[in-house]
Amino acid sequence: MERGMNERIQRLRRQSVAVEPSISLERALLVTEAYEKYYGTVETPVLRALAFKHILENKSLCINEGELIVGEKGEGPQSAPTYPELCCHTLEDFAIMNNREKISFKTNDQDRKIQEERIIPYWQNRSLRKAIFRHMSPEWVDCYESGIFTEFMEQRSPGHTVGDGKIYQKGFLDFKQDIQQALDTLDFLNDEQAYEKKSQLEAMKISCDAIIRLGQRYAQYARELAEKEEDPGRKAELLAIAANCDVVPARKPETFAQAIQMYWFVHIGVTTELNNWDSFSPGRLDQHLYPFYKKETKAGTLTKDRAKELLQCLWIKFNNQPAPPKVGITLKESGTYTDFANINSGGVKPDGSDGVNDVTYLILDTMDELKLLQPSSNVQISRKSPHRFVKRACEISRKGWGQPAMYNTDAIIQELLRAGKDIVDAREGGASGCVETGAFGKEAYILTGYLNLPKILELTLNNGFDQFLGKQLGLQTGHATDYLSYEALFEAFTRQLQYFVDIKIKGNHIIEKIYATQMPCPFLSVIINDCIEKGMDYNAGGARYNTSYIQGVGIGTLTDCLSALRYNVFEQKRFTMQELMAAMEANFVGYDYIHNLVLNKTPKYGNDDDAADQLMVDAFNAFYHSVNGRRNMRGGTYRIDMLPTTCHVYFGSVMGASPNGRLAAKPLSEGISPEQGSDRQGPTAVIKSAAKMDHLRTGGTLLNQKFSPAVVAGDEGLENMVSLVRTYFTMDGHHIQFNVIDRKTLLEAQKRPEEYKDLIVRVAGYSDYFHNLSKELQDEIIARTEQKFN
Repeated sequence: MERGMNERIQRLRRQSVAVEPSISLERALLVTEAYEKYYGTVETPVLRALAFKHILENKSLCINEGELIVGEKGEGPQSAPTYPELCCHTLEDFAIMNNREKISFKTNDQDRKIQEERIIPYWQNRSLRKAIFRHMSPEWVDCYESGIFTEFMEQRSPGHTVGDGKIYQKGFLDFKQDIQQALDTLDFLNDEQAYEKKSQLEAMKISCDAIIRLGQRYAQYARELAEKEEDPGRKAELLAIAANCDVVPARKPETFAQAIQMYWFVHIGVTTELNNWDSFSPGRLDQHLYPFYKKETKAGTLTKDRAKELLQCLWIKFNNQPAPPKVGITLKESGTYTDFANINSGGVKPDGSDGVNDVTYLILDTMDELKLLQPSSNVQISRKSPHRFVKRACEISRKGWGQPAMYNTDAIIQELLRAGKDIVDAREGGASGCVETGAFGKEAYILTGYLNLPKILELTLNNGFDQFLGKQLGLQTGHATDYLSYEALFEAFTRQLQYFVDIKIKGNHIIEKIYATQMPCPFLSVIINDCIEKGMDYNAGGARYNTSYIQGVGIGTLTDCLSALRYNVFEQKRFTMQELMAAMEANFVGYDYIHNLVLNKTPKYGNDDDAADQLMVDAFNAFYHSVNGRRNMRGGTYRIDMLPTTCHVYFGSVMGASPNGRLAAKPLSEGISPEQGSDRQGPTAVIKSAAKMDHLRTGGTLLNQKFSPAVVAGDEGLENMVSLVRTYFTMDGHHIQFNVIDRKTLLEAQKRPEEYKDLIVRVAGYSDYFHNLSKELQDEIIARTEQKFN
């Protein structure tokens, strides 16, 4: 089936999904040239800005046939640059990326020659990845290698950055004026930081010049193509592209097309400067674009169809950009091409009124018609959102490819207010990446890595000894048989949890300082309040708000393990702790009686069972108190969120069998969803269990639900979906998303992937092609409970 509103969009979409992702070394060569020329002669922020300028002045330009929005990170669609200043790939890495069955990036002999002769000699001992591991403690390295936690910044830079409305109200010539004003008011007499501020502000000015030059180059290139173009219609389009690039990004956009092109130039700039984890996002795109749409449709210079065509061109541009290549543990924690650009639609306006508008519905139609993995699209639903909007979102979601995800605007605002945000900043905020909340355009809310909560319990039962690594990693709080009560066991768990969080945050402090001093991002800093006013970099605390997150993984698995221990060992005394540990050591082989009891005859989270759900609340609170409010190195604090990407599969692979009956090496539960197959009382029971967690104290929670198509068919099924979402959100649930697909289809797709190449499923906070998922992750999705409305 061809997707897209017309032949142009269908052709561009075909190209986007058909091209095989490949490595581009152009950026790596250009950044190496810049460092060879400028390193040691200018301050670090200026060095980074000059490197950015050198890249944008010399990178290949690409205008694909028929497209209306221009710009690629690499030489063309699905061409992924590398960032050797962060992570210098080895030749072995190149071979692995080229040959691996899933999430591969094709390389050729010329690529390997350039990497071997130019990139590796300069960067192998200079990359930040090398510096990070050089400065980490032995305890940190052991925890990282054993799968107690992961570290986002060991291959990618600080991310979760989202734009706000300023880039539609100012051009980069205007930003240059703001920067110059800040330079003119520096007080070298009384401000001991004046010199550092001067360097940072000068770097920001250079970065503005760089993005302006990129626009000028595209304008010139479009005119060159127009001169050669024989088709009058395409010639006119190329001249219109040139005219748009004459305006943006140098000056503020005046039209709907210019506003979209302005955003896309900024997106290319942010993600070329550094490969942020996660990718840059446009935030409230419908609200940003609506004034242009309203003005032009009223004047008769823009039709609804033309506006949708431009949006569909933008969607394809997002899909052309695979996540930068990952290796090792970073690939295991996020095994996908998706780069997590997440577009928010709906919600509320800055004054608190309903934010749904005509562009909102165009965006819903765009995601529905194109069915692309990227960008991730969500709807923000408030109590003020019209029924039509929520129903349309659920109508798209029930088509079975996982988009849009549903977010609770009212909960997000409360979360941000509790974290100290201004009410207007909170209303203008939302979710990025998977589910994480932030104040758009004003906050650096940086995810630092995943924490394996069930593994910490595993260590607690083994006196702090890790059987996977064969090392003593944790505190010696006692062996499983030493705990005479459940309360003593849980107290030991909280001590171990605090110990490992301490190790994680100690490492984070060093990493934050490394990025602040060695890897500033002056271009990104231009568009985030209050970096210009402070004269400080985004990575050094320049943003108005500066938050660090640690993501808890496996709360469902952890809860069911605690329930199995308390209910069976300490309360009912069905078997002894020694017997349970022996069963787990044997992976439950020969222990069918115990395995059946813990799997099927024990209270489980996700069934609205207070006995089990209270243990979830206790575990959540322990995690919250071990992290929340601690100071980071950027003048902000730590918070928690609850999501896994694909890390629940990796974390399960480094663990033995668990007290709840989970077998060795099997995935953990994902997000705040119940353990696969343990939620047996229907979707209403699931949301009631999940709502017992205090979502408002987090920066985001992720809840997956799975239905067969028949369950949500017809108007009754659709209204049931709407009611489920609305009900969960009245209980302060943060987020919910749906897989609408039956088990039989998934099993068939696993057996015959060549016949199901277009099958898309919801994984965690993103959607992906089923055939691109590992066997372990496919099995995990198949094992999720297929819910029915009672």
